[in-house]
Amino acid sequence: MSSVLTPELKTTLDKVVTSHKVVLFMKGTKDFPQCGFSNTVVQILRSFNVPFETINILENEILRQGLKQYSNWPTFPQLYIEGEFFGGCDITVEAYQSGQLQEILEKAMCS
Repeated sequence: MSSVLTPELKTTLDKVVTSHKVVLFMKGTKDFPQCGFSNTVVQILRSFNVPFETINILENEILRQGLKQYSNWPTFPQLYIEGEFFGGCDITVEAYQSGQLQEILEKAMCS
């Protein structure tokens, strides 16, 4: 399979994930999630009352395929915190339940 992650797309993704402290690439939007996993992560982020940006990957197939290569993660949603890939739904839920996500988000909001 050829790479859809062009240097231009990588630069764009770098800008997106670093221009917001918390970015969620998801199916749908935070107000209208179009998949249960995306909705779960939105609800977790809302529970912390932190500002976060969502990007609907259903609107752009190249973005969707490129992100899989960018993060080296095959599924969505994909959560980025302070420019770093954090994980998908399962990792986010685990980190939420263990309290780790709260610490990471608090640290991100303070920086």
